[in-house]
Amino acid sequence: MSFGLNSIRRNRAIQTAAIAALLLCGFAHAQNRHPAEIPDTTQRALPQHLRLYLKDGTYQLVLSYKVDGDTVHYNSAERNGETEDVPLKLVDLPATERWKREHTEQQSPTADRPVLSPELAKEEAERRALTPEVAPNLDLPEEDSVLVLDTFRATPELVPIPQVGSDLNKETAHSVLKSAINPASSPHRILEIPGFRSDIQLHVANPVFYVRVGDDDGAPVHGGAITVDTHGASGRATPSGGDPQSGYVVERVDPRQDSRIVDSFHIWQLGSGKLQRDVVEMKQEVLPGGHWMKLTLEQPLDFGEYALIEIVSDHEVNLNVWDFGVHSDAKENVEAIRPEVRKPATLEHRTP
Repeated sequence: MSFGLNSIRRNRAIQTAAIAALLLCGFAHAQNRHPAEIPDTTQRALPQHLRLYLKDGTYQLVLSYKVDGDTVHYNSAERNGETEDVPLKLVDLPATERWKREHTEQQSPTADRPVLSPELAKEEAERRALTPEVAPNLDLPEEDSVLVLDTFRATPELVPIPQVGSDLNKETAHSVLKSAINPASSPHRILEIPGFRSDIQLHVANPVFYVRVGDDDGAPVHGGAITVDTHGASGRATPSGGDPQSGYVVERVDPRQDSRIVDSFHIWQLGSGKLQRDVVEMKQEVLPGGHWMKLTLEQPLDFGEYALIEIVSDHEVNLNVWDFGVHSDAKENVEAIRPEVRKPATLEHRTP
């Protein structure tokens, strides 16, 4: 379909044709290229409608345009993308290119994605905060409370760690059983974990731990034991979070014939810079959204058996601990969560 020339050819059409030729040549010379070398905007998806300016000061809303010799082919935004033509001499190409630069090239790389309303954008941010990405294509799950980022054969993996030491039966919920520690006492046994070796074996010296904080709805929890809710026949505990005010350390445990011994330590010395035997302090960071706490070790771990211990106050620890070992030659953990490549989101046409 050809452009309606009668509607824009006015009395000054003859004069503007000459001016157009001069301007176009000057524009091409300034760009050091022939008009036919002007980029083809149909080669990439544009985030919004463009304005194709004419010499009489008007413009057409277009989806894309292409200069082909002395003709400009464009897809009309007003006529559902229908292809139309207009003589190049009637197009104000410098104004068109200038508008395109000012309104499209400074858009963010995600400008071509569907724009969400503020309410939907807030909901999307909240949803992503519940399962943040901790490695490429690897997100924290919704059904676990404590996980550790391990690497097995050069592949990052998230390994859920169950609690031991109380009546939890190795579930992944977060429960608290407080025990006071005398700050003046020397290290002594506070917990005995059954078994010579943990079922969870890591393969790197610097694993990163992630602890869910808050209750089942993501609300912060402060103080006291956390109630674990079960769901009838499934028997599995609803994922619960810890208190964001808690601290954490990793302690190397003492393996015996059929158990591993967890000893007390001096809570008041933590953060002082004074090292304690078999105790590794951790840096804590609450991730955006407030649903997860990231724990990183302040020094690497040697091969051996360990326990992640929660410090609930300046004189109390949680006797429900998370046990694991570090052995580079161990087998892959059965419950490990591996990266999953995501398919790019696309908009599909749906028939009514």
